[in-house]
Amino acid sequence: MDPLIVLFGLGVGVLVGMTGIGGGSLMAPLLILGAGVQPVVAIGTDLAYGAITKTVGGWRHLRAGTVDMGLSIWLAVGSVPGSLVGVYALDRLHDTYGEDFDPILLTLVASMLLVVALAILFRALFLTKLIARERDTVELSRGTKALAIGIGAAIGVLLGLTSVGSGALIGLALILIFHMTPHRVVGTDVFHAAVLLWVAGLAHFASGNVDLVLTANILAGSIPGVWFGTWLMQRVPANGLRPVLGCVLLGSALAVMSKAGVDVPVAAIVGIPLAVGLFAAIVYRVRPPAPQPTREAVAPA
Repeated sequence: MDPLIVLFGLGVGVLVGMTGIGGGSLMAPLLILGAGVQPVVAIGTDLAYGAITKTVGGWRHLRAGTVDMGLSIWLAVGSVPGSLVGVYALDRLHDTYGEDFDPILLTLVASMLLVVALAILFRALFLTKLIARERDTVELSRGTKALAIGIGAAIGVLLGLTSVGSGALIGLALILIFHMTPHRVVGTDVFHAAVLLWVAGLAHFASGNVDLVLTANILAGSIPGVWFGTWLMQRVPANGLRPVLGCVLLGSALAVMSKAGVDVPVAAIVGIPLAVGLFAAIVYRVRPPAPQPTREAVAPA
């Protein structure tokens, strides 16, 4: 039993339970930087532990009624086969080129996460009138289903390659494209990720990229962490959860940059999102209350 790995699992588990984000974007860099795990093994182990962790969170969100089951299914139609393509591509590229392709790919992913984080924070803090467009349920038209499949497929490939995307990128799509309320974003995101990560994790296990002892250490912290985080999410106001989502994405971007080889101190990965969160808290205290979303279904923009 490694107390440091258990602590990593606990902290990331709380974030996953509260926001649906952080498992793949934070745990793999923590394993590489904090425990010296080989990147390919870190990615495979990350996905394997994440499957179990998010199953716990997904079950709790399902019971709490924060899951849009229809949208989750159509996202999985694209993301499950996409993740298998990503795992296969990772194995082929690793066998052919070694680790030379990793920094470029991860830098692109980190840049995308950074842009996404800034966009969500700007929207949450300065475009509050748009919050009134958020809805609890998405109307599943033919176009909506096709869009969900396409988004799921693209993110599934990225997930299989890097372990990043099951929370951060799907959560972004649920917010910006499908206009879902924050609590439904988290519930739907975690539930869908549980299905996706089982497939990708088993594929990595079959490829020999999963360390079972390391997985057990992470789970010792992450299972109680995600349980507590899910409980805590039900007691956090929606207006407070929006900047939290953005701050976690910002931390994810910095962590992935570090994984890609950029010199980003651990203090910055933690401190910058906390500083932005403090700024967000000040903004929320001095501005008028945001309009509340209605409860009618709406198709994506």
